[in-house]
Amino acid sequence: MRFDRPALPVHRPHRIPPRAPRRRRLRRAASACAALTAVVGTSSIAGPGDDPGAPPCALQRTDAHHSLGLDTWNDAYVRPERTVDAVMLFLSFPDARPRTHPARLVADHFPATAEFFDRASYGQLDLRLHTEPRWTAMPQPSSAYAIARDWGAEGRAAFVRDALAAADPRVDFADYDVVYFVADPDAPGVDSDATKVVNFAEPVVLDGTELRRIVTVFERYPADRNVLAHETGHVFDLPDLYHRPHDGKGDWDTHVGDWDLMGSQFGLAPDPFGWHKWKLGWLDAAHVDCVDAPGTTLHTLQPLGRAPGGGPAAGKRLAVVRTGRAEVVAVEVREPIGNDAGLCRGGVLVYRVHNDTPSADGPVEVLDGHPDTSACHSSSVHPPLADAPLRAGETLSVDDGAVRVTALDRAPSGEWTVRITRRG
Repeated sequence: MRFDRPALPVHRPHRIPPRAPRRRRLRRAASACAALTAVVGTSSIAGPGDDPGAPPCALQRTDAHHSLGLDTWNDAYVRPERTVDAVMLFLSFPDARPRTHPARLVADHFPATAEFFDRASYGQLDLRLHTEPRWTAMPQPSSAYAIARDWGAEGRAAFVRDALAAADPRVDFADYDVVYFVADPDAPGVDSDATKVVNFAEPVVLDGTELRRIVTVFERYPADRNVLAHETGHVFDLPDLYHRPHDGKGDWDTHVGDWDLMGSQFGLAPDPFGWHKWKLGWLDAAHVDCVDAPGTTLHTLQPLGRAPGGGPAAGKRLAVVRTGRAEVVAVEVREPIGNDAGLCRGGVLVYRVHNDTPSADGPVEVLDGHPDTSACHSSSVHPPLADAPLRAGETLSVDDGAVRVTALDRAPSGEWTVRITRRG
């Protein structure tokens, strides 16, 4: 088979080491087939808070899918710290001859995805890719799986079952925390809108390890920017932040606009919100100012994307006001650095977080500091929120003045002084 070879050098990930030939079969085959009818977005069950030292603004985790409570970690998800090993496998189909070499598809996603998380985590996460640039043959034509964004359970289950069975003879899944299945982008049945994480209703056991979810990639070449980082965010228990219209038409980006790639991988400011970084362990209580009493307080906040200057994330990065049993108002500084190098308007960003709102139903809502204007119409995914951050001297009133956030000034070194007034 002839492949298109990359004309330029590409990132060389860790290759899967050769193994002695051996036969393996899918463990728990009957239960695996049942589990693979899983519904994407299976809920997780939360327990009571087990961190007595958690500050009062740290919302508790609930049973909402990808709950943004952060008092406990859901062990059903990969914890994004230190080294996380991912394997990327490439699937071909009998109804198409691949025209793109797997090495090109690797370079489409890496090292960019690993570098994104390195910057977002302040160097605390090393997402390490393992792969070998050859195709794994699927037994059915691509059109047989009915691949689509709203994928039927039967076709999705058949696809994942066949992919696992095809890869299992030469891949030890026990070695990896994350699995990416990348389909031949030129196969006729591949729908580029279908890329997503498939969650299993019950774990599938392969090579003595439990697989709870698989990232299925159906991107046309070249892939959408940050798409794999977005899907990997789900593996780390982050929710979708976009708004999906009921009829699939209309504006998907009304909740958070360009802010945070879990809203849109095309956003101009894709760095995860400070609340997400706190949930993932990249920030901790020492980096958060918790406003837990009425009155007026002053806060000096470092830009969220600033590289560490002593400790994983030196300085305060987030101020949080508890506004209800299940919600907070969060305040952070976004500037054109790091993952946010291309943002439209920087300043003090204010947003609301709900711990009981499931993924894709609006768990985060950016509060617009300039509701009468918009910006960056040629590049923003949602111009009305592209200029949401406050600039020096501006105030945002939340809930009829129950919380008032004022951006006082920006120091030459980049940190902002913010005044927060909480009423009763």
